[in-house]
Amino acid sequence: MGKVFKYGDDVNTDVIFPGKYTYTVTEPSEMAKHALEDLDPQFKDKVRNGDVVVAGKNFGCGSSREQAASCLKYSGVHAIIAESFARIFYRNAINFGLPAIVCPEAARSLKDGDSVQVDLTQGKIRTESKVYDFVPFPEFVTEIMEDGGLLEHIRKEFSSNG
Repeated sequence: MGKVFKYGDDVNTDVIFPGKYTYTVTEPSEMAKHALEDLDPQFKDKVRNGDVVVAGKNFGCGSSREQAASCLKYSGVHAIIAESFARIFYRNAINFGLPAIVCPEAARSLKDGDSVQVDLTQGKIRTESKVYDFVPFPEFVTEIMEDGGLLEHIRKEFSSNG
C-alpha cells in the first residue's frame, strides 16, 4: 500500500517541475528532488516508492514539459489518480511508464495520507474500507508501463525481434 498525496484542480506542469530547472536539472535523482516543490515543499522528503498522487480536474495543464511526468516517476510515485488530465501530460506520463488513472470518484473521495493500492490489471483502487473501479489500460499501454516507459518498451521490442 502506498500513501496518498492529495492536491486540487489545475495542478500545472510548472508546479509539478518548476520551469527554472527545465534545462539545468536532467539527472533523475536531482529531478526527483524538485518534484512538486512549489506546491508542496516537503513532498520530496515525505514521498516513498509506491506512493500515489491524487488530484482534481485538469492535472498537468500548462506547458508540454515532459519533466513534469518524469520527476514524479523518479521520486517513486507509483500512479496518479485524477478526475481528469491535460492531454499532453497524460501522454507524457504513459511514455514514462507512470500510470495516469482517470477515476473521478476516487479522486474526490481519497484524502491526503490515506493508504491506497492500485491494481492496474484489474482496474481497482483499494483502500482499507473501499474499492474504486476504473477502466483498465489497454494491453499495449500496460506493456509500455510494465517495461518502464515507451523508450524501454521499444528497446525491448527491437531486441526480441532481431
